[in-house]
Amino acid sequence: MSDSPTVPRCGSILSLQCLLIGFLCSAGLFAHADWPQFRGNNSNGIGNGSAPVKFGPETNVQWKTDLDPGHSSPCVAGDRIFLTTSQEDDSTVSVVCLNRISGDILWQRPLKVEQFEKGHPAFDPASSSPCCDDTCVVAYFGSYGLVCFDHAGKLLWERRLPMTKSFGGNATSPMIAGDRVVLYRGNYVDHYLLCVSKQDGSDLWKVPQSERFTGEMACTSCPIIVGERLICHTARSVQCFDVNSGQQLWIAQCATTATSTPVIVGNEVVVAAWNKLGEADLRPPFPSFAELIEEHDQDSDQTINKSEFPKLWIFHRPEGIEAALNGAPVSFRHADKNKDQQIDASEWKRTVTELEKFRAGYETHGLLAIPIESEGFVPAGKVRTLASDGIPEVPSPVSDGKNVYVVKNGGILTGIDVATEKRLFRTRTRGSGTHYASPLICDGRMYCVAGNGDITVVQIGDRAKILTTNRLNESVYASPAVVEGVLYVRTHSALYAFANQE
Repeated sequence: MSDSPTVPRCGSILSLQCLLIGFLCSAGLFAHADWPQFRGNNSNGIGNGSAPVKFGPETNVQWKTDLDPGHSSPCVAGDRIFLTTSQEDDSTVSVVCLNRISGDILWQRPLKVEQFEKGHPAFDPASSSPCCDDTCVVAYFGSYGLVCFDHAGKLLWERRLPMTKSFGGNATSPMIAGDRVVLYRGNYVDHYLLCVSKQDGSDLWKVPQSERFTGEMACTSCPIIVGERLICHTARSVQCFDVNSGQQLWIAQCATTATSTPVIVGNEVVVAAWNKLGEADLRPPFPSFAELIEEHDQDSDQTINKSEFPKLWIFHRPEGIEAALNGAPVSFRHADKNKDQQIDASEWKRTVTELEKFRAGYETHGLLAIPIESEGFVPAGKVRTLASDGIPEVPSPVSDGKNVYVVKNGGILTGIDVATEKRLFRTRTRGSGTHYASPLICDGRMYCVAGNGDITVVQIGDRAKILTTNRLNESVYASPAVVEGVLYVRTHSALYAFANQE
């Protein structure tokens, strides 16, 4: 399949529009959007206005619009909301445009795919969030590629890409930077950072990534930008590039699957670097053989057979146990070294030694702060570790400019003073289970979203005060958006607009 851009033949109106876009960008007048990409402006998760504290299916609902499946987060430009959906029955993915005031669907553009990209049970082929400005919307699908429409739904260009292959699914999101579109794409098929022209989808630069992609990698981070420095959370590292040329300016290696998106705090980029064995809570202790015998030797023969072997974990997410594939169990077959269908003391000792050695191969992860103006290879001594536990796997951090806040599975919320590295608080938000959506801040309040659709509103600062928990009674994996005090929340079947009702 060719990955060259396809640009529809355009008449004089579209040609004039493209010329105008090029002029504005070359003049340094970057296009504007109210919530332009995953997590808003530069993916910082900061909304404007005053969103409601209490809301739900019957409370402070401005409108609700039913949608096809998808986990992408909405982006907003003017009176337009854009998101993506998937339609399994007819093998299509779609870009959808809604009226921001009424919630009416203005247009929907289906794209036929040869087959849907596979992924984790929590993945959907429409998991990547679109990005937009005041002229167009750009969407990415691992099953299709990049596609660009104007606000009226007219196709401007498309860039077909090979279907991605990965364990989790390629839920990465693009960003618009002036006259450019940037996408970080990591999977078994290819692994690179790509910058194309927003005008026609043609290559401006492409940086292949040499880090080997594995099944543990997520590579779902959205790029962010500071001046002309493009920063991306990549496989086992955080990297910075010149947005104009693609030249790498620095790289900081870290133990990470590159799942979440960084935020800028002062003169540093703060990133939640997570890996499956990165902290003690993810490594349940193995019982001694004596403990195994005492608790599980039902036939009292001083060995453990397959029916007696308990569920033990090499790694395990202790919060969010309702999620599929939430850990890696110890295999009875692996522990039964001589294959006699029994595990004795020597076999168990050898098994534990091997598993602990495997665990030792994983470095401690952490919430890291890296100077934006770094150069070349950033040594570990130049990277500050703000926290080494309570690190979220999927939700991105958010900052009010002084403190940084992270929420992980189980609704465990941590606040840290970035300058002093002091932990200010750790509390539970009342949101239970797995957390996929990233939190946002609006009017001094933090909105934390649990996968089951419980959204807790927290007054933040040096202390956290739980204000309320709102229950939508439906799963929410998409990160919310907020514009002018209106909170947009996508559930598995609908998009809600919540606003304070006068």
